[in-house]
Parts: sequence; structure tokens; C-alpha cells
Amino acid sequence: MSFLKQLRKARGTDASKKLQRARLIAWRREPSIVKADHPTRLGAAKSVGYKAKQGVVVVRIRVPRGGKKRPMIKKGRRSKRKGVKLVLSKSYKSISEERVARKYPNMEVLNSYLVGKDGRYYWHEVILIDLNHPGILKDKQYSQLVMQTNRVFRGLTSSAKKSRGLRSNKGKGAEKLRPSRNSNMKRRKNLSRK
Repeated sequence: MSFLKQLRKARGTDASKKLQRARLIAWRREPSIVKADHPTRLGAAKSVGYKAKQGVVVVRIRVPRGGKKRPMIKKGRRSKRKGVKLVLSKSYKSISEERVARKYPNMEVLNSYLVGKDGRYYWHEVILIDLNHPGILKDKQYSQLVMQTNRVFRGLTSSAKKSRGLRSNKGKGAEKLRPSRNSNMKRRKNLSRK
């Protein structure tokens, strides 16, 4: 049995639950963004494109959970618009990736995965790539990302594509999703004015 299969098999045991609890206690005391020595979940990291080589960095980030509030309403509005709850159009994973990208502007976000959660926080590990590193430029898989600068902020990571509805919606019925809902709406507005 391979090492990764053994890890997957041991995930539900009491020992792994104790280890995860101890990790969360330690992570709560750390700053919100921390550079990790190695991935916490190796199988998950490899499945989203991680390779143990120079130029590839793993960063752990903590994001607060729970409902989000709209900015305070300071003027009158009709009774239907009474809510103060804000429904996010992005996932917590996408928000994590954006925050890490702002912290490390010289690196590009490849992907991310969940490593833990409690009542207050989500923890994700984000895989970053140094696009100027010679090892990355020679790698076939990573060298394609050299042209894709600011992937996170343009919604090109896996979690952002899911939020935009591009992962499963293809063909008939998905005409207004591409290139994005916003640009499609602008195009239709301009057509109606002519």
C-alpha cells in the first residue's frame, strides 16, 4: 500500500482527530498568513498540482467564517430591501487565494485546498509559484502559467471558475456565463441602445 493511501485510510481514526485538534490549537495562535514548510495534506496538494521543487511555496491562511454584513443603510428604502445580510458571490477559498496573492505579489497562485475548520475560521493552504525561477520555466506543467499573470484577480483559478459557474455549465443554457456575466450584461445593454 502506498504512503498516500495509508494516510487516506488513517484519516477517520482517533489518532488523526487528536492530531488535527492539536494543529488547530496551534494555528489559532499564529498570524493569519503563514509560510508552511511542507503541505499538511500531501494527497490533496498533489491532486491540485503541487510538486516538491524549488520555486513552489505553500502558504497557510486563516479566514473568518460566518455571515457577512452589508454596509450600514443610511437612507430610506422599500420594505423588501430590509436585509443587512450579505450573500458573497465568492467562496472562502477564492477570498483566501486573493489575500495570499496580495501578500506575495511576486508569485502566482496555482491552486488551494482546505486543511481545517472550526466554529470561527477556515484554514486553506495555497500553492504559489515563482514564475521567474529557472526550475519553473523548464517545467512543462508550470511553464504554461508564465503568460497567465494575476490569475486570481481575473477569476482563473479553480475555485473562482466554480464561483463564476464555468466548471459544470457548458453548452445550451450557459450562453450568458462567458466570458463573464458582467461583460455579457454590458454587451446586451449596448445592443439594446442601438
